[in-house]
Amino acid sequence: MTDDTPPPSAETRTGWRSILLLLTVAGTSFALMQTLVVPALPFFQREFGTTANAVTWLATGFLLSSSVLTPVIGKLGDTYGKKRLLVISLVVFGVGALGAALAWSLESLIACRILQGAGAAVFPLSFGIIRDEFPPEKVGLGIGIVSSVFGAGGGVGLVTSGIILEYLDWHWLFLIGGIPVLLAAAVIARHVPESRTLTPTKPDYAGAFALSLALATLLLGISQGNAWGWSSAGVIGLLVASGLLFALWVAVERRVREPMVDLAMLARPKMAATNAITFLVGFAMFSTFISLPNFVQMPAGLSAGLAERAGYGFGASPIESGLFFVPSSVAMLFAGPIAGSLGSRFGAALPLRIGLVAAGSGLGLFVLAHDQPWHIYLSMALLGVGIGFSLAAVGKLAVDNARSRETGVASAINTIMRTVGAALGAQVAATIISANVIPGTSVPAETGFTVAFSIGTIAVLVALVPTLLLTREARPGRTVGDPELEAAT
Repeated sequence: MTDDTPPPSAETRTGWRSILLLLTVAGTSFALMQTLVVPALPFFQREFGTTANAVTWLATGFLLSSSVLTPVIGKLGDTYGKKRLLVISLVVFGVGALGAALAWSLESLIACRILQGAGAAVFPLSFGIIRDEFPPEKVGLGIGIVSSVFGAGGGVGLVTSGIILEYLDWHWLFLIGGIPVLLAAAVIARHVPESRTLTPTKPDYAGAFALSLALATLLLGISQGNAWGWSSAGVIGLLVASGLLFALWVAVERRVREPMVDLAMLARPKMAATNAITFLVGFAMFSTFISLPNFVQMPAGLSAGLAERAGYGFGASPIESGLFFVPSSVAMLFAGPIAGSLGSRFGAALPLRIGLVAAGSGLGLFVLAHDQPWHIYLSMALLGVGIGFSLAAVGKLAVDNARSRETGVASAINTIMRTVGAALGAQVAATIISANVIPGTSVPAETGFTVAFSIGTIAVLVALVPTLLLTREARPGRTVGDPELEAAT
């Protein structure tokens, strides 16, 4: 259903380049905040005198709320306006960041991190705005750039975290994310036009509640697997409960008149393939982000005899370990726009396949050679190219294979798949590394890192299989959702 309000004139509408700049700033701030805290978890454990299990909630709470709120806000954006919901989510995100900077205890910091999770909706809402406001030939470029900042910003966050902790106060971890996003929200509210395509619907509260619980229990089980034990009653109970809740959600969505998520949309071959690929890319990306800092910091702090037994690592400081992420961050900044342009000309399947091959090559290189720093730099550069191409392509595919009224929720579900994959990849990598230690010590063995990177390599190469379903695409520039495209799909 289309709003009858006539669109603003060309003179009053903000140019697509200005809109893209604002959306990029907002997306970068969210991506930074997603990873800034990860290298700082040991610091917060010492700062608040708590356990490693307790402090992981700073990351887990953020992922949980992101996954729960993203589909809800995405659907509301389709209904009430993507710009309006984008501004609201950015304001909530910014307030949560400023609140975290003022936190006085671990519990208050976790609460603010949970509040920050609302910012995850910046990506699906941004994709919807790009589709509504950009010239058709620029949609791929726009989605490519915004998608690339997720990976690039996350890499920069890992680099920046050590510098802030070394030279500034930990409160700056949250200020550098909160202040820019609030400024971006104010400018977006004033200059970005509201969606011209709205879909008035009756809110599906039952479906939203069931999906929220299902996602929350799933990610909670995944995130606590390493701490509680994957065979523990708590983890198994959470995973079983999540399966039952997902079944309940499916039952609810099939019965309600206006479901929150159109299950038929998710079942379309191209949409299912896109989401599966996104899950695997998220898995590989975050398993690497979690593993690499530990690897390059070995054998720091070890005695000479034990360092010789460890036989790997570069003894990097937190700041130096962050520098190993620079090649991937720089590569992602350039890869996203290039992938978007290629996708607009030749279809998104081409840059997606290029990205998966590049990411697999980078991870595979680490498995085969990681004795010299340049091995790591080259591996991370290839991974950055691969992640940048892949995220840009799947972001466009999620939009291309959805009708106009589905853009928000389709992109939101795609974001969820990346988040769940990231959480699972991080936990699997951590579990493998902690399970492989040098005999007689608690020091991780080289084998654990090699196996973790091998699994990441397999994940991105397996993701090539679903791309076989993406060969028949709409011609660049065609309006998605038209009858011809629907028939082809």
